[in-house]
Amino acid sequence: MILSLPATAGRLPRALWAGAAYASRHPCRAPDDGVARGLPTEDTTERVPFVSTWHRMTPARPGPPKKSVPPTPTPTPTPTPTRRIWLLPAGIAIAFIALLVFHPGAGGTPARAFSYTSFVGEVTANKVSTAAITPAGSVSGKLHDGGAYTSQIPTALNDNALSALLLGHKVQVTGVSPSTTSVLGLLLEWIVPLLLFVWLFVWISRRSSKQLGRFGGIMSFGKSKAKVYDEDRPHTRFADIAGYEGSKAEVMEVVDFLRHPARYDRAGAVGPKGVLMVGPPGTGKTLLARAVAGEAEVPFFALSGSSFVEMFVGVGASRVRDLFTDARKRAPSIIFIDEIDAIGGRRGPGGFGSNDEREQTLNQLLSEMDGFDPGARVVVMAATNRAEILDAALLRPGRFDRTVEIPLPNYVERTAILAIHGRGKTLGPDVDFDVVSRGTPGFSGADLANLVNEAAINAVRADRRVLSAADFDTARDRLLLGRRDASNALLPGEKHAVAVHEAGHALVAALSERADPVAKVTILSRGAALGVTEQLPEFERHLHPESYLTASLAVRLGGRAAEIIVLAEPSTGSASDLAGATELATHMVREWGFSATVGPVSYGPEGPSRDNPFAGRPYAEETQRSIDQEVARLLRDAEDTATKLLRGHRQTLDRVIDLLLERETIDGSDLAAIVGAPGPTDHEPAGAALALTMKLHEDE
Repeated sequence: MILSLPATAGRLPRALWAGAAYASRHPCRAPDDGVARGLPTEDTTERVPFVSTWHRMTPARPGPPKKSVPPTPTPTPTPTPTRRIWLLPAGIAIAFIALLVFHPGAGGTPARAFSYTSFVGEVTANKVSTAAITPAGSVSGKLHDGGAYTSQIPTALNDNALSALLLGHKVQVTGVSPSTTSVLGLLLEWIVPLLLFVWLFVWISRRSSKQLGRFGGIMSFGKSKAKVYDEDRPHTRFADIAGYEGSKAEVMEVVDFLRHPARYDRAGAVGPKGVLMVGPPGTGKTLLARAVAGEAEVPFFALSGSSFVEMFVGVGASRVRDLFTDARKRAPSIIFIDEIDAIGGRRGPGGFGSNDEREQTLNQLLSEMDGFDPGARVVVMAATNRAEILDAALLRPGRFDRTVEIPLPNYVERTAILAIHGRGKTLGPDVDFDVVSRGTPGFSGADLANLVNEAAINAVRADRRVLSAADFDTARDRLLLGRRDASNALLPGEKHAVAVHEAGHALVAALSERADPVAKVTILSRGAALGVTEQLPEFERHLHPESYLTASLAVRLGGRAAEIIVLAEPSTGSASDLAGATELATHMVREWGFSATVGPVSYGPEGPSRDNPFAGRPYAEETQRSIDQEVARLLRDAEDTATKLLRGHRQTLDRVIDLLLERETIDGSDLAAIVGAPGPTDHEPAGAALALTMKLHEDE
C-alpha cells in the first residue's frame, strides 16, 4: 500500500493521495485503499480556497470589562393558561359519560317483562330455568333459551301453590335478601370510578404538557428550541482561537457592530445581517461561534438546523417565527444556527422527492432574514461544511452578506494546535511538534486533538506517564491505517511478495525527481493493508504541475511493476493501486486538460447530481471513448516508466527487498542510504513520456 499525503489539504481529489493496499485478505475483493480518516476526499477544484482556521491558543481568560448596562426588567410570571380552568369540568364530564356507558350491568340483552299470568304460563310450559324472588314479590331469572326475564308476584293473592308449581317444573328457586343502599355502596359504585376517570384525564394531560412544553402542551410544538446565552456566557474568547487575523476580524466586526453601532452610523455603514462560516468538519466553526457568544455583550441564541425539522408540516416555520420574534425583543442580539444545511438545502422543482416541511421552513427563514426592522440589530450567524448545496436565495447579499472560509490548518497552525492539545501532558525530550505537524498534512483541529489523545492512550498501555515520539508515530498510524493486527500472520511466500510490492513503490518514488520523498516503508499489516509505503511532501503546495501528477501515477504502479519483474506475475494486491491511479488519470484527462487528444476541455463529473438525480454523462459516447483511451494511455505510460526505472536498478531493488524482510520497517534515511542520490542520467524524469507524446501530437 502506498500512502501519499497531500501537500496542501483540500487541493487535490482523493485520487492524488489515496493509499493502495498491497494485498487483500480476501483475494476476490479489492483491499481498502487506506485513505487517512478525516482527510478531505472531495474534489475541491471548484471550491474557493480557504483562508483561515480557528483553534484554542491560550487559556480562557475573562473578556473585556463590561459597560454598565441597565438591569433587564424581571419578566412577569406567566399566567396560568386558560386550559387549566376548564380541565377539571372536562374531566368530570368525560368520566360521567364513561360511567353511563361502562356502568356494571349496563349493556347486554334487555330482560323481558312478564305479567304474573304470563310468568305462570312460562313455568307451566317448562321455559323457565331459574327464579330469584325478593320479599316484595319481584321475580327475575333466566329462561331455558338463555334470555332474561322479570315479573312481579301479587302478594295480596297469597298464592301458596306457586312454590309447588315452580318445584314441579324443576325451576331453580332462590331467595334474595332486601337490598340496602348504603353510602359506602354509592361511593364504590359511582364516586370512586368518577374520581378515577378524572385523575386519569388530568395525569395524561400533564404528562403531555411536560413532553411537548412546560405550559404550552401541544401548542409548544411551534416554540423555538434555541438556547439563550445572556448573563451566563461561555468563557471562550477570540484570543483563545488560532487563525489568520484577517478572517477573524470579519467575525469580530459583527460583534463590534452590535456593541458600538454609533461608529458605523457616523460613516453611513450598515452592519452585516448574516455571516456564513464554511469549512470541512472539525476545523473549529462551532468553537468560533462560542467565542462570539463569549465576547458579545448581547443575547446570543444558539441552536442546530435539525431542531427546526419535525414530522408535522408547518412546525419548522413556526419555530423560525418564534425564534426571530424573541431575538427582536432582545435586540441587539445574535442568532447562531449550526449545520444550517439541514434546512437551507437547495429547493427542488417539486413533485417527486420534494420536502414540503423543509422548504416551508426555508421560505420562512428567508422571509425573516430579509424582513428585519431597520432599527432591530439582529445578526444571523450560521455554520456548514456543505455550502455547495445551500439555496442561492439564502446566500445572496441582504441575508448572508459575508462568507468566512474556515480551512484545514497549514503546517504552522498544526504545530500551534498540537502544542495547545499537548498542554497538561508530560512530553518526552524526543517529541518535536514540528516533525509531527509535517507528518499530518490534511489533519483538522479535531484530528490533531484525537492524535494527541491516541498518543496518550498508547503511553497508558505501556504503563507510562511520559509521551514519546514513538507514541505519536503509533497514534498517527492507528488513525490513518487502522489497528496493528498481530494475529494476521503472513506465509513466507506472502511476506516476500509484500516486500517486493512495497520495495517497488519506494524505489520508484526515490528515483523520480518530481515525487514526494519516502518517509517510511513497512510490511507490517494494519487494517486491510498488508504493507505501507508512506510519502510526505517537502513543503505546502498550492499548485500541482503535470509532471508531479505523472510521477504520482508511476509511484502508484511501481508495486505492480516490481511484482512483474521479480515474481513474473502481478497479484490482487494492486487493486487499490489501480483504482487510485485510474481516478487520478481520469481527473487529469476529463477535468484538468492534461491530454493533447481530448484537449483543454473540462467536462466535469458525470452521473446524477443533487439538482438532477436522473442525469447521465454531459458528453457524447465518442467523447467518453476518447477519455477512456487517454486514461488507459496515461496508465500504460506510467507503468512503463516504473518498469524502466526498476529494471535499470534491479540490484538496488533486491537490496531494498532484503532489508524489508530483515527489519520489516525502514525509514526514508535507510532507503536513501541504499539508493543514493540519483544522477541526471540514471533515470528518465517522470512525465517525460507524456510530454514527448504531446510534443509529437503538436508536430502532427
